[in-house]
Amino acid sequence: MPEFDLDSFKETWQQQPVQPKYDTSEIESMLNKSSRNYVKYILWISLVEFILILGANLYYTFLGEDTTDLMSVLGKLGIDNSDQFQTTLTQLYLALKMVSLALTGIFVYLFYQNYRKINIEANLKKLILQIIKFKKTVQLFIVANIALVILFTLVLGVFTFSVLAQQNIELTNPTLIGFIAGLVLTMGISVVLIWIYYRVVYGFILRRLGKNLEQLQNIEEGN
Repeated sequence: MPEFDLDSFKETWQQQPVQPKYDTSEIESMLNKSSRNYVKYILWISLVEFILILGANLYYTFLGEDTTDLMSVLGKLGIDNSDQFQTTLTQLYLALKMVSLALTGIFVYLFYQNYRKINIEANLKKLILQIIKFKKTVQLFIVANIALVILFTLVLGVFTFSVLAQQNIELTNPTLIGFIAGLVLTMGISVVLIWIYYRVVYGFILRRLGKNLEQLQNIEEGN
């Protein structure tokens, strides 16, 4: 019976090739499926946002009084809350809400189109390009929402000063500075909250999608 040599056994065992758990095609298939799922998640989230905005707009349009707080602030500035003024303010609010709803609806449509193309794309290189395009669309959506808040604030500010001029109201320096500071502070808080929301909700999915994209690119470069 031959003598058992432990060192020789170790050397032979270490020289045996390690079989990969998955081959390249399997990894690519898993990454494709995972990436499509991430895109689908963002599509569903944006659709929920659209429904919530639509619901809030319908509620405030027919049941709520979303202009009450602003009219209260403007009343403290000495503005006469006449029926014509209230009608104009209500119409302005409605226009701003419609712009917000339309913007979200447009991006929901773009997300769906991107998802549809990614979901049926079989070519790896084209799939990578579609994912890159989708990420840019999401980033544009985030920027557009922040820009929308800034635009709304500027419109309300211009509207307020226009009414003040029409009613020949001159604000004292402390009141003027306080109003402008409040407007800027409200805008700043709104922008930060929106940024945090998208950073948490969309950012997590985009980071995972980015990792998948990097691995898919490595597979493409290795082919």
